[in-house]
Amino acid sequence: MDYFLSKEEQKKYKKDGFVLREGQLSSLELEFCREEFEKTVQKAHSFSDDGKLYILDGKKFVDIDYLTLQFEPKPNEEYLKVIEPAHYLNDELNKIIFDKRLTDPIKSILGVNQLSLWTDKLNLKRPKVGSGFGWHQDSPYWIHDSKDVDSLPNVYVCLDESNKKNGCFRVIRGSHKAGCLPGTFDNSQLGGFYTDKESFDIKDSLELEAKAGSLIFFDPHIVHGSSPNKSLQERRAYIITYQPKDRASLKSGMIKNV
Repeated sequence: MDYFLSKEEQKKYKKDGFVLREGQLSSLELEFCREEFEKTVQKAHSFSDDGKLYILDGKKFVDIDYLTLQFEPKPNEEYLKVIEPAHYLNDELNKIIFDKRLTDPIKSILGVNQLSLWTDKLNLKRPKVGSGFGWHQDSPYWIHDSKDVDSLPNVYVCLDESNKKNGCFRVIRGSHKAGCLPGTFDNSQLGGFYTDKESFDIKDSLELEAKAGSLIFFDPHIVHGSSPNKSLQERRAYIITYQPKDRASLKSGMIKNV
């Protein structure tokens, strides 16, 4: 069975910068994904004392070989926030990376027959702990590492029900059309990676509430973010970024064709 984007979905992606497909994974598949997610988190924690620790804008980061761990800001700095790239810690994640429900739509977006992996990350928002992500684009993070940042579309896999209370994914609809936008230069260390709010219209913001197992395909230039998790529910997401075949992955430089 094929899962390529329909003509209507392709049109919507080009117009809005994203496409949401609801409830693509079954309850059994979600159970597997969550189990492997938590195994990866535990493994990352076990390695965290062996890496290079550094602080940016008061937030703790740890680098271990090709891996970067980002922790929640104080007073919750013992909680992991982001693990990237994640597949180095758990081979079982390849079952998700290679799933046609993720790769076929990306092939439609890029207009290619084969893909390779750019990066993948686990985003955690633990109940009452998970902080938000400010408005940003992915492209400014990658523009110095990729010669073709336009060709790095993402898939956001909702491992839990995602809603306004637990900090669902939100976008500025259509903002991808402007390409890389200016950062926020406020004398902070990471400000340049957050999009200048004068560069987009907040009236175009849209919160993408979605069922667990839903997939959100989104452009590397779209302005997006999320609010904190104020609920008693988990809000876990697995985000995979693809590119055309035979291209080196972020950080490792290795080629992983999909």
